[in-house]
Amino acid sequence: MEFEAWFQCVNGCAGRYPLNQIIYRCPDCDNLLEVTHDMDKLKKCSAREWNNLFDERYRKNEWPYGSSVWGKKELVCPAVDNENIVSTYEGGTNLFWAERLGNQIGLNDLWIKQCGMAHTGSFKDLGMTVLVSMVKQMRSEGKNIRAVACASTGDTSAALAAYCAVADIPAIVFLPKNKVSLTQLIQPITHGVLTLSLDTDFDGCMKAVQEICSENEIYLANSMNSLRIEGQKTISFELVHQLDGEVPDYIIVPGGNLGNVSAFGKGFKMMYELGLIKSLPRLVCAQAERANPLYLSYQNGFKEFHSVTAKTTQASAIQIGDPVSVNKAIRALKEFDGIVEQATEDELANAVGRANRTGLLCCPHTGVALAALEKLVGKGVIKPKDRVIVISTANGLKFTDFLLKYHADELEDVKSQNVFHPVELPADINIIRKTIHEKLSEQIPS
Repeated sequence: MEFEAWFQCVNGCAGRYPLNQIIYRCPDCDNLLEVTHDMDKLKKCSAREWNNLFDERYRKNEWPYGSSVWGKKELVCPAVDNENIVSTYEGGTNLFWAERLGNQIGLNDLWIKQCGMAHTGSFKDLGMTVLVSMVKQMRSEGKNIRAVACASTGDTSAALAAYCAVADIPAIVFLPKNKVSLTQLIQPITHGVLTLSLDTDFDGCMKAVQEICSENEIYLANSMNSLRIEGQKTISFELVHQLDGEVPDYIIVPGGNLGNVSAFGKGFKMMYELGLIKSLPRLVCAQAERANPLYLSYQNGFKEFHSVTAKTTQASAIQIGDPVSVNKAIRALKEFDGIVEQATEDELANAVGRANRTGLLCCPHTGVALAALEKLVGKGVIKPKDRVIVISTANGLKFTDFLLKYHADELEDVKSQNVFHPVELPADINIIRKTIHEKLSEQIPS
């Protein structure tokens, strides 16, 4: 069966635009576009047929369907020919049962979706495979796309650099100078892409890249390009698959540019319309207090939204004061009885410290989500028996400087509560034995 999808305005303007057209905003109202699928055609397959198809493909080797994104190709981006798909076998990341951490917080059913267990170490791979594949498709059709560009706080640039390197397509990344961790900065550099370190913040980089991409020879790869959202929405499908068809009560997502919370809403809504699920989760968007425009809007019932000047936060990837996907995010939160919560620097850092003691290795953005979770449990909003999924967006190894400073108690505005240090000793077995006995006797089970 031929399945169809196209770009259409989020405000419902009548225009339809093919996915191989270089267009990011509605020509009529200047709002963002989104990928719209022909749901009538998709509904001609039953929920059982879709589930059987996805089960048959999941993590298998038939190209490209072993990818957890491209295993749902018909529901994601049917316009790309298989030979133009650029994939690193993305998705299928671990759903970690955080039993010990849940017990500490007061939850019986807490899970952490480890999106950082990915090719470039973050969930950004899921959207980038779709976008770069479409670029390869357009170039094969003769479109003059000289390069693909993005503004980034680290993870988007890493994903764009890697996927463009796989496809042999030039890439350009705009990074805010001295606001990206070294491990994030090295990723685009090592893939050999043009890396511009600008003396501004992410919002400044975003303005610059939009201006550069307005000339059409350079294709925009940020999440205002809704091809990215199509890949990211597959986390919703994947979660339901990993939970044997069940829907969690709450999903907690760190929010910066707000594409991810929009993607979750889109994925679950699509599954619901196709009969793949019978209920919807509540969405929680967690923001850092120092970059919290959505939280402030939530406080007035989303009646108004104003951008803010984002202040420096350890959660650097969501240090964004003027998110481009805000309207999509607000729509999703309204549809899913959503909540927006915030976390201070002390709260997010110590949430990471507590979680890592239970075997996790969290980035600071996951700490924002965990801190929001603790607050909502404390307020009685989330109940002990609720099934909760926290989205861990990036690999903690990308943020070793943050973790080292946490354990040295050197983070500004943070009083580290779970500090550990290596014990330096001479190579004397008696001293080693004595120290071990002393340290073990000091430990109190937690």
